[in-house]
Amino acid sequence: MEGVVKPDTGFWRGKRVLLTGHTGFKGSWLALWLRRLGADVTGLALPPATRPSLYAEAGIGSLVDSRECDIRDAGAVRDHVRRARPEIVLHLAAQALVRQGYAQPLETYAANVMGTAHVLDALRGQDRVRVAVMVTTDKVYLNREWPHPYRENDTLGGHDPYSASKAASELVIASYRDAFLAEQGLAVASARAGNVIGGGDWSADRLLPDAVRAWRDGGELEIRRPQAVRPWQHVLDPLAGYLALAETLWREPALAGAYNFGPDAAEAATVRQVVDLARNVYARGTVRYAAQAEGPHEAGLLMLDPSLARSALGVRARWPLAQAVRRAMDWYRAHAEGADARALCDADIDAYEAAA
Repeated sequence: MEGVVKPDTGFWRGKRVLLTGHTGFKGSWLALWLRRLGADVTGLALPPATRPSLYAEAGIGSLVDSRECDIRDAGAVRDHVRRARPEIVLHLAAQALVRQGYAQPLETYAANVMGTAHVLDALRGQDRVRVAVMVTTDKVYLNREWPHPYRENDTLGGHDPYSASKAASELVIASYRDAFLAEQGLAVASARAGNVIGGGDWSADRLLPDAVRAWRDGGELEIRRPQAVRPWQHVLDPLAGYLALAETLWREPALAGAYNFGPDAAEAATVRQVVDLARNVYARGTVRYAAQAEGPHEAGLLMLDPSLARSALGVRARWPLAQAVRRAMDWYRAHAEGADARALCDADIDAYEAAA
């Protein structure tokens, strides 16, 4: 089928959207994009986990009906969903860091498995909602460290608590779709996105935020696994995929299922390659590469096959890696020099939509 190549303003204008995790990095970008498209957005999330945060810097709270809610609280989630009465749900709220999963495994499972179940359960009996896109991760697959990209029908698994919690949430999503929500007329899909980069991410233990923090202050960036391969993409690429998925499911609910979002496998890159690109753009900074892998276990080789999203939804990664890194580092540098965060995001979205 011919898919959506960029979000359709005519579709989103006036749609009632429930967005969980709107105070996070990806959630803030998505909230801004939805408001530009004319959607009526209700956000459910805890306060921003970082200072600074894109949510605060870009004034996202003024754009949406922002409600503080812990998705681990089933009753609170249910009450907020009933009051919001959404037509479309985009679920991004999660504990999203691998190393934090090692430090806080129970909290990670509670947020990622039961939090997802709470959101889905709150949708039972809600007659207005027609689409739910549940965002997981590329790390849901049983990683065999093989040189083949993972497809949606490959085995799920997870060595670390974060990956395992997201794989488990995939089972929850499929179960609620099959047991309850499909017969209600609600199309439920999971979205498995590769590693995202872009301006406004200040999370710990993420490559470009760590680089900016180190180089801004004249320090040295320490890299634990320089040869690790990941499917890197600018944050707008998976967000465009989520929006296209929601639009498509509205028209064709039979396409509900799991979808990978990322660059083609040939475009996956090592951590060292991304660092070199970032340093060239930033024009300063030193790096120390570990002689051997440091810290708890993390996957060394991970690639996705995004061909299903390309064929069924008409979407694919739009910005090559070098351009994605340049956009991100230019964003950070401009913001540090006093540029307005929302204006920087708007400029990136304008450029991204123009590229379509």
